[in-house]
Parts: sequence; structure tokens; C-alpha cells
Amino acid sequence: MEDEQALKKLYGEMWRALLSKDIETLDGLHADEFVLTHMTGMNQPKAEYLRCVRDGELNYFSARAENIFVEVHGTGAKLIGQSQVEAAVFGGRKNLWRLQLAFDTEKRGDKWILIRGVASTY
Repeated sequence: MEDEQALKKLYGEMWRALLSKDIETLDGLHADEFVLTHMTGMNQPKAEYLRCVRDGELNYFSARAENIFVEVHGTGAKLIGQSQVEAAVFGGRKNLWRLQLAFDTEKRGDKWILIRGVASTY
């Protein structure tokens, strides 16, 4: 139960950092090898993803979690968050998305970290 709570907290911390463009916090929450697969199928490595957040290519204005699912397997876990997200991405206009982010996570020491993410709608 402790790991499940830590993973749900990680999801919330990620959204707080995205909304405030806190790149330092985002950097610490994502593994160096992190890759995000966007709804379009584009794979974006961590450095490029964080640059896009910092430079405003990925703008997040609000996020309200509706469901968070966690499945822990030893030092690995699947974390799936479903949130109503207001965002403007890659030059598009601001829109409300039913965004699902499915993450592979890993426990390194006593800290859970995001390894891979796949974005879709729900």
C-alpha cells in the first residue's frame, strides 16, 4: 500500500511540475532514459520533452485527475492516470483533453521514477 500511495503522489507531483513548468522537478521525476510516446505515435526522449515544456511547445493549464491505477510488481510498477487536462500543444489551440498517461515506473533506492510514458485518450 505504501508503494501505491507513493506512485499516486508521483503522478500528482508530475502534474504540479508540468503546470508550473518546473523543469528541475520534472527532471528529477523522470529517468534519464525516459521516453514519452505521444498520441500521434511520436517518441520523445526526456531532454526533448523537457525542452518542449520549458519553451512552451507543450503548455498545460489545468489538470484534474479522475482515475489513478497502480499495479506494483517488485521494483517495477505500471501507473495509469486519467485526467481532464486543459492544454495547447505543438502550436494547436487550447483544448480540454481526456488524457490518459500510462507509465512504466521503477523504484530506485527508495524513490519511484518514471521510465516510459504513453499518452492516449480515454
